[in-house]
Amino acid sequence: MSQHTLQGRVESEVTWFQRRDTLKAAAAWVAMGGLPAAMAQQRSNVVELLGDVLLNGRRMLPQQTIQTGDEIATGPASRLIFVLGNASFNVRQNSRMTVERGATLHTVSLLRLLTGAVVSAFGSGPNRSIVTPTLTAGIRGTGVYTEVFADQANRSYFCNCYGTVEMEAGGNRALSVSSYHQSFWGEASPQAGRFLTPAPALNHADEELEFLARLIDQRTAWQIAGRTGVKDGRGYMEQRPPEAHPAMPRS
Repeated sequence: MSQHTLQGRVESEVTWFQRRDTLKAAAAWVAMGGLPAAMAQQRSNVVELLGDVLLNGRRMLPQQTIQTGDEIATGPASRLIFVLGNASFNVRQNSRMTVERGATLHTVSLLRLLTGAVVSAFGSGPNRSIVTPTLTAGIRGTGVYTEVFADQANRSYFCNCYGTVEMEAGGNRALSVSSYHQSFWGEASPQAGRFLTPAPALNHADEELEFLARLIDQRTAWQIAGRTGVKDGRGYMEQRPPEAHPAMPRS
């Protein structure tokens, strides 16, 4: 994965799911019963905390619990993975976001990403929203990746990795139904007269979504189907790469 493709992200941010410590933390979380057991036993809903993370302006400790209404800020080389209700999140470095309350204290109704990037997996339930400075996404049960490019006037990137999403940017609207990575730009200024434009797949990997889905006892669309598609911005599994012709047997 090249630095050009990463657009300023470092490769370790995209390959975090390969770290042994991360895998052990996730396995322990699942083995201990996930969020229901954590709530019943009054344990933290944090799966992994790496580096400097602020919770409501104060340095966060691993045993703390994240609730709706909290503001999260990650520093350089930092990361936070947590579960809230039937949603899981990986907050990348140099990010700032809030999670707003839904029907209950542990139900997310809205995720507001101000800077940085976050990978999210949501189980089925009431409609929820992700809001950035230039884009709004109304989501149902789905997995998504969201990033705000501060050096591009807060231009926002949003990938509907799987599921159904209603997109809006600058008055432009689109309904995205994706089985494999359908991506959009929420433009800071119109491009060819539009604020919502198609985008390629950037800065996230299948395994990240699979990891987060497992934390909430879910599977991605491609895991269920048993096959992936092509990350061409269209998000259809039928867009298959051409198969290599088998080698001719030697005589």
